[in-house]
Amino acid sequence: MQEPTARPVGPYASGPPEAALTVDAVTLDRFRGAELWRAVVIGVVVVAYVLFSVASWPFRRRGRTLADAASEGLVDGFEVLGPTFVKVGQLMASSSGVFPAPLANACLRCLDDVPPVPAAEARRVIEQDLGHPVDALFAAFDDIPLAAASVAQVHACVLHDGREAVIKVQRPDIFRRMVVDLRTAYWGARILERLFEFFRIANATAIIRDLHAATMTELNSAVEADRQARFRTNIGAFGDNKGVTTPEVYWDYCGPHVICMERMYGLPLDRFPDLAHMDTRMLIRRGVKVWLESVIVHGPFHGDVHAGNLWVLDDGRIAMLDFGIVGELPESWRQILRDMFYATLIDGDFSRMARGIRSLGYVTDNPATDEEVGLQVAAALAPLLGRDLGELRLSELIMALVGIGKKWGVASPEELVLFGKQLGYFERYATELAPGWVLGQDLFLFRNVFPDAVAAKARELGIELPDE
Repeated sequence: MQEPTARPVGPYASGPPEAALTVDAVTLDRFRGAELWRAVVIGVVVVAYVLFSVASWPFRRRGRTLADAASEGLVDGFEVLGPTFVKVGQLMASSSGVFPAPLANACLRCLDDVPPVPAAEARRVIEQDLGHPVDALFAAFDDIPLAAASVAQVHACVLHDGREAVIKVQRPDIFRRMVVDLRTAYWGARILERLFEFFRIANATAIIRDLHAATMTELNSAVEADRQARFRTNIGAFGDNKGVTTPEVYWDYCGPHVICMERMYGLPLDRFPDLAHMDTRMLIRRGVKVWLESVIVHGPFHGDVHAGNLWVLDDGRIAMLDFGIVGELPESWRQILRDMFYATLIDGDFSRMARGIRSLGYVTDNPATDEEVGLQVAAALAPLLGRDLGELRLSELIMALVGIGKKWGVASPEELVLFGKQLGYFERYATELAPGWVLGQDLFLFRNVFPDAVAAKARELGIELPDE
């Protein structure tokens, strides 16, 4: 009797090898023939689309200014130039305080889905990565993608054991294209900084360097899948948090350019009218609790919690999706954040933060005592963290955190700004989902961070914390 054929699996069936989790350190400093030609193409496309939009402005004003027309033309050019420039547009759209309002508003278009690659190309990437035909790997595969973004698109599929899944597939040749584009953009940013004061103040080269670092990590599917799997494990580390999840990674069908995972059904967190029947205050509290635990206790945290990545599932749980951007603060800074929240929540003693800063080797020549420096911290942060999140402005929080660091000569890690940006997303959700909710005074959020202190404080205040 013939033995049954083994089920086909990909190269990461036993988990990704250590080498696969190494991010390529591609330099930005190279500028050769490919970058020169791309620079010519970029220049022609940008100038052509901006000039066309400006030239047609008198005939299509409809309340638009000339700056609006030029910005819309630039974004038209971004969309033609492809994924790297769509990501630049996304960055501009999410940093409206840095870029002029007409440009930031025009770039909002870049947050929408982009045209997908043909199904045949997506299938080819999957088959090259996993080493088997798509029809052999899956019981069913939908050629029409559920969503398409600048780097990858997502297709629905069904595993042979009946589990519904989705597979995230990188666009063909995306790595080479984005490396060339980023190098070209970097050299262009250097030139613009020398020619125009605005670009120097905006630190255009630093923006491209940050985008480069994030993109190189995002283009490594093994790293993204590993982050997602570890985050899913960490959610249940304390035995609670049953109301929060992230999709299970199916390693048998993962490779260097594809991630296969559990399919989930729900709707984005910002579909506020559709959530009216739910306890939305508890929903957002559970989500923020898990996210804060990841920042303060576990380390790696989700660095892009816009509503498209936060879903309310049909079963009432909240799910965190897409781990292309993940931050991780150094342990020393996580301790400083723990001290900040402990002071805000438990005892009002901000001097611990001062001691944490001193332990980093900073402000050693500051004659002020820890208590005096602690009072400075309290004055800057306590009013912000103790305020209704709906009234908290992201710019105020970031400037307070970074401003304190500058005052003491501390070089704040970039992840601190990423942390503040995510708080900004949560503040907007809280305005609709939990009016009056104060993050810095919610004992529930920190039950696993300061278990004994939170339990004692709850008893003192006569508060009963939710079970999960």
